[in-house]
Amino acid sequence: MSFQKIDGVEIAARAHGEKCWNAGESAGGRMTRILIVYHSQTGNTEKMAGAVAEGAASIESIEVILKEAKDTSLEDLLVCDGLAIGTPENFGYMSGAVKDFFDRTFYPAEGKVFRKPYVVFISSGNDGTGALSSIDRIALGYQFKKVYEPVIARNSKGGVTNEILAQCRELGQTIAGGCEAGIY
Repeated sequence: MSFQKIDGVEIAARAHGEKCWNAGESAGGRMTRILIVYHSQTGNTEKMAGAVAEGAASIESIEVILKEAKDTSLEDLLVCDGLAIGTPENFGYMSGAVKDFFDRTFYPAEGKVFRKPYVVFISSGNDGTGALSSIDRIALGYQFKKVYEPVIARNSKGGVTNEILAQCRELGQTIAGGCEAGIY
């Protein structure tokens, strides 16, 4: 396990399955950070998270931090410039691990994440709308800013398609490029 200090916060890379790409600083100062928070039970959401990370990392001067929801801290949320949230749809809702991430960070982050850009990706055995509406409702409380349409792998019980993974890469590129350019 290795650690990197970013703005006084020690971020673990490769601990508990999390990954960090493009770590370092750009010529103009610190890199733009995209945090990808996800939970996966079957591996579908994890594949989608990896594709989002690949897309975001394809933008120069972007640092991508990919973490499972259970391992993601308030500090991770506070130091990122953009956020991608991934979950399976469980019983018409986001996963318990993603909800736990929100529960642990909501009040401590209050007033500190205003208009932070976010995107969502969901693997679903159904239509994904229940998970999406619950995430959007919580994001409204944080006062996050949704910057792109969600990617929903509907009926993904058999796995996620290459088309869905391509959409996830585009999702990652969009949030990373927008944050890096200062659009969001």
